[in-house]
Amino acid sequence: MELFIGPKFNLPLAWLSDAAYPLLLKTRNIQSIEISQTDKKMLRSLKEQRLLFFSNHPSAAEPVIAWHIANLIGSRFHYMATRRAFNFYLGLVGELFRSVNVFSIIPGIPDKKSMKMARSVLARPAGKLVLYPEGEPVCGENDDLMPMMPGIVKLGLGGLEDARKQEPGADIMVLPGFIKYVIQSPRDVIEKDLHRSVSRVERALGLRPGNRNMLRRFLQVGRVILEQLEQEYNIQAGPEQDFEYRTGHVRHVMLDNVATKLGVPKYDQSADAIQKLRHLTSILELIELKYPNPQLPQISKSEWDWADRECVRAYDFITIKREYLVSYPTPERFYEWLARFESLVLGAKPRALGGEGFHLPVKAVVSFAKPFALGDFQAEYNRDKTNGLHQVLDRLQSELSTLRDTAVQLTQPIVEPYDIGET
Repeated sequence: MELFIGPKFNLPLAWLSDAAYPLLLKTRNIQSIEISQTDKKMLRSLKEQRLLFFSNHPSAAEPVIAWHIANLIGSRFHYMATRRAFNFYLGLVGELFRSVNVFSIIPGIPDKKSMKMARSVLARPAGKLVLYPEGEPVCGENDDLMPMMPGIVKLGLGGLEDARKQEPGADIMVLPGFIKYVIQSPRDVIEKDLHRSVSRVERALGLRPGNRNMLRRFLQVGRVILEQLEQEYNIQAGPEQDFEYRTGHVRHVMLDNVATKLGVPKYDQSADAIQKLRHLTSILELIELKYPNPQLPQISKSEWDWADRECVRAYDFITIKREYLVSYPTPERFYEWLARFESLVLGAKPRALGGEGFHLPVKAVVSFAKPFALGDFQAEYNRDKTNGLHQVLDRLQSELSTLRDTAVQLTQPIVEPYDIGET
């Protein structure tokens, strides 16, 4: 199996993608994309610049939004996608990806061919690359950001080095963006749909809502799912342990169990759950790709399928945080929790695998920070690579966090925060 698959831009297919773009948005139930006129003018000014576009990555829809942003600039972006995705639907997805400037990357290893391709894109005059600093899997929480991966900044600085070998005064502009999905339906429609949807989950679990408000109903469902998993994994929860601790314990037990059964090398049991999940999913992808490494676990197809399902379930528990919902119970946060419930209880396609489209129509509100030059950090990076790397990463984290904090205010709670009573 070919391990690296490069882009093979096809202009007629790109035009076809442009024409089909509204239909593609509808498959995710995205009604519109909102970008201010000021930002549109800023985007057009970047057409002749080398560009790294960074954004949050809460769902599978962000590359679709990035396509629209590239069209506003008047250019074409390059994208990176996990290597396994190129095999979907007998390789047809891969052929489509290649035609619109997508190339492969294998997570968890130094994928030299992919890194070389990314650097070459950035070294070209007016080359443009989209990167998601949160990495994979997708965050799953629109109002939160996962820890960012330093490697993406290192890649950008490497691209700048290559560009300056050809053009000493070259620079790469960094454009941080934040995408916030806002439900467009009236409140009564939202409440009816939430009631209908969570009722299906409650019936599957044998629960009665009683007189609980929506927040209390969701917390009750979450508690029962947690108790079922604790029973499945023989976890004894003490009376002093709260929901956050118990969900954290469950996801670590699930991930550690996968690592133990597969005999995963260099697995760090003291790492946080996101790091563990990234390690395990990268191992599973390497096994699926038949990557030539004798240290990889030798497992059967059924063992691989089991481990993959366990990682997906653990992901759903990584992205269920009680405080996230009760502190600001907006419709959007309710639906994020509902997606986990429907995956864990009803067998819906989980967010870790792309998930379903939004229940109700949304608009994607895209905001941007002021672009900054990567070259401003090059001298420090040459002097002290670690410090230079962290300076860029800190700047990016700060810009994205500020954009997120503003975007959170675009929606309002439909239940009084912390109105939880007895759940």
